[in-house]
Amino acid sequence: MKPDNSLTDEYRPTEDEPFMNERQMDYFRQKLLTWKHELLEQSAETLEGLSQSARSVPDVSDRASEETDRSLELRTRDRQRKLVNKIDAALRRLDSGEFGYCEKTGEQISLRRLDARPIATMTLEAQERHERRERVHRDD
Repeated sequence: MKPDNSLTDEYRPTEDEPFMNERQMDYFRQKLLTWKHELLEQSAETLEGLSQSARSVPDVSDRASEETDRSLELRTRDRQRKLVNKIDAALRRLDSGEFGYCEKTGEQISLRRLDARPIATMTLEAQERHERRERVHRDD
């Protein structure tokens, strides 16, 4: 089923309305569902392309090139699968009333950030602190 884009086409959440009101929640739900639908369509196309290209290529360099392409497609497909899982998690947060709030601080995530990255789970500041901590521990 294709998501209804009518809400996202004309409405944009603003800071001067109550945070995560029903209209904003509907907006983000449609945005997430549309994104998920597009990813699933791309995945189906990728799988179809992979199944069609699964033929024996006699030339060694052509075969190597095809294997490289196939590997890239599979990595892309894996990233899409992980992204769909994050979208599903965001939809669950919408259902539970946790969407739009930082999982570390409990503060509201800015509408601009959510509009740009609706799967965000942290405020920009919390995300930056998290990434700095990861870099420090990775360097140990």
